[in-house]
Amino acid sequence: MNWYEINNIETIDSPALVIYQERILENIRLLKQMVNNNVDRLRPHVKTNKIAEVCQMMRDAGIYKFKCATIAEAEMLAIIGAEDVMLAYQPVGPKANRFLQLIIQYPATTFSCVVDNIQSAQYLSTIFSEHELSLNIFIDINTGMNRTGILTNQALFLYEALELLGSVNVKGLHVYDGHIRESDILLRKQKVEVEYTQLKLIAETIERVSKKKLVIIAGGSSTFPVHAQLGNSECSPGTFIFWDKGYKNLFEDAPFDYAALVITRVISIIDNQTITTDLGHKSVAAESPLPRIYFLNAVDSVPISQSEEHLVIKVADSTIYRIGDILYGVPFHICPTVALYNTALLIKKNTVVDEWKVIGRDRKISI
Repeated sequence: MNWYEINNIETIDSPALVIYQERILENIRLLKQMVNNNVDRLRPHVKTNKIAEVCQMMRDAGIYKFKCATIAEAEMLAIIGAEDVMLAYQPVGPKANRFLQLIIQYPATTFSCVVDNIQSAQYLSTIFSEHELSLNIFIDINTGMNRTGILTNQALFLYEALELLGSVNVKGLHVYDGHIRESDILLRKQKVEVEYTQLKLIAETIERVSKKKLVIIAGGSSTFPVHAQLGNSECSPGTFIFWDKGYKNLFEDAPFDYAALVITRVISIIDNQTITTDLGHKSVAAESPLPRIYFLNAVDSVPISQSEEHLVIKVADSTIYRIGDILYGVPFHICPTVALYNTALLIKKNTVVDEWKVIGRDRKISI
């Protein structure tokens, strides 16, 4: 059998999200190998998998620090007893109070978050001081992603302002350099090193002023191979755990392989070159243009249109297909695809062995 084929596929309704245990474990092994098994340098981002059991697989491999994007993901990690959780999101409004309640409810987990302005930090300081608590924070740095964060040369000024607050403790700097997406690893390495050099210089400046060591959290899956070799920062890739067609096309140097697929069935045969499956854009990430999926067992097929519950596909010869045939698809973007499913089916040795809740997709678990 091909690695992706499922023995008891007839028991699975479609579309469905399926994840492959052996391949997840191998991606985790490769991740550790790339930092010479120094798990202190790893802080995987769980926004891709959003599954407590998958995070536990990383914990079982010795990984104890994690990064997340939502309060629900943070709570998911606390539920499984993760030791160190960094919320890579600046909590504003009610989210700040939810974060406070999360920290109160799960005292065994050390939490932190990012900030990029003094106003947000002042509010956090106020609500944490009311509960006689101190919050660990990382200064969010913008090196070109232009989404959040301050420019590198402003970090010292923000640090000095933060030091005047009573209930926050600056632990370090955080940067997400997802804008660096060159396929050529040498070009990617060059850009990462330029930005990281500037980041290190400002960190050393702050360290001289503060007399304390700062932690740098840097990189996602695209830049992880470079940061892994720099030897200092904590690395926070996320997509590595499942990988996807988009990253496979862009980053041939990365060793990771597909560990999550969506399955779909042929539900209609339109003409001699057109078939339709039940994989609508409610079932695979739809933020990018077609094709949004690549079929492992129909590599020459071309998705040509998609609606909420249907995917229309151009094929060379539709007579080789039958109603009910299964197609195994690799999403071009796995992270938001996972978030479309309530559960994921765990595949071990080509067989469905369990069903895991995608608990981190929820806006709220208990807090």
